[in-house]
Amino acid sequence: MKLGFFAANYAHLPLEEVLKIASTNGYEMLEIPAYIGNGQMDCDEILQGNNARELKEMVHSYDMEISALSNHADSLLILGPHTEDTDALFKGTKEEKIKYGTNSLLKTAQAANALEVPVVNGFTGVTNWGRYFPFPCANGWKQMEEEFAELFVPILDKFKEYGVKFAVEPHPNNMIYDIHTAKRALELVDNHPCLGFNLDPANLMATGGVMVENFIDELGERIFHVHAKDAEVVAHNVQRGGILMQGDWQRLDRSFRFRIPGWGNVNWKRVITELAMVGYDYVLSYEHEDVTMSVGDGVEKVAPFLKPLLIRAPYEGRKDKIFNNPMA
Repeated sequence: MKLGFFAANYAHLPLEEVLKIASTNGYEMLEIPAYIGNGQMDCDEILQGNNARELKEMVHSYDMEISALSNHADSLLILGPHTEDTDALFKGTKEEKIKYGTNSLLKTAQAANALEVPVVNGFTGVTNWGRYFPFPCANGWKQMEEEFAELFVPILDKFKEYGVKFAVEPHPNNMIYDIHTAKRALELVDNHPCLGFNLDPANLMATGGVMVENFIDELGERIFHVHAKDAEVVAHNVQRGGILMQGDWQRLDRSFRFRIPGWGNVNWKRVITELAMVGYDYVLSYEHEDVTMSVGDGVEKVAPFLKPLLIRAPYEGRKDKIFNNPMA
C-alpha cells in the first residue's frame, strides 16, 4: 500500500504547488480533482496534444504517481437531487443536470484513460435520501433503484470501453451509503466489472456507525480506492440528538466531526489489516475535512501516523516442517 494525497485539500493552489507540498511530506500518490471548474486540472485540456504526457511527467518528477481522478461534484447530479439543492453545482432542469453530470463523468473517464489512471472516484447522487425511510412514499427507494440502473449501466459500459473503473464513494445523501446499498447497487447493474467503491471510513461512520471492517470483508474485491479520513463520535454530545444532526460543522455541540487519521475513532490498524487480508494493495489517499485544525497541520501529522502502519507486502508464509504440519 502507498500513502496518497487528495489535491483538493489545497483547492486554491496550482497542482504543481500541491505536488511540492505532498512529496516533501512523504506522500507517494496524488488524487486529482477533475470535475468542471476545479481550478487544478481541466479534462478538455488533458485530452489535447501532449498535455496528458506532460502532466504525468510533472507528477513523476516529484516521485509521485496519480492514484485516481475525482469527479465528486458533477457526478452527484446524475441522480440528484435535481432541485435547488444542487444549483450551486449546476443550475438547470432535471434533464439538463443529468446530462451535465453524465458528460462530465465520461469526460473524466476519457482523461483517466489518457493519463493511464485506472480509477475515477465520484458519487451517484440520490433523488431523495429521505426515501431510505418508507414513509410517506413506500415505493420511492425502489423507483430510485430503477433510475440508477437506467442511468449508470450505459455510463459503466463507456468506462469499460475506456479501460477505467468507477469507484463510488459511499456517503450520506447518496444512493450508496452503507453495506446493504453497496451490494444492492452491484445487483442492479448485474455486477458490472467497472463498478466498485472508494472506501471512506469516516463517511460510513457518518450514516450511523457502520463497521468499516465489515464493509471491507464483504466488498473487498470491489474496493478500488481508499480515502484516509477519520471521524470522531463526540461522546459527550451524542445524547443531545444522535449523530445525524444538522448545522455548522464547527458547532461546539456537534456529536459527529470529520477528523484527520489518528484523531478520530477509526482503528487504522484494523482497517489496514482487513484491507490487506482481502488483497487490497493500492493507496490510502488523505482527504482533509477536519474543521478542528488547518490543512497544514494535517499534512504534517498524517504521514508520520499512517506510513508506519502501511502493509507493504503480504505474508510470505513459512516453509518449515513445524508450521506446515500443525498438530491435529
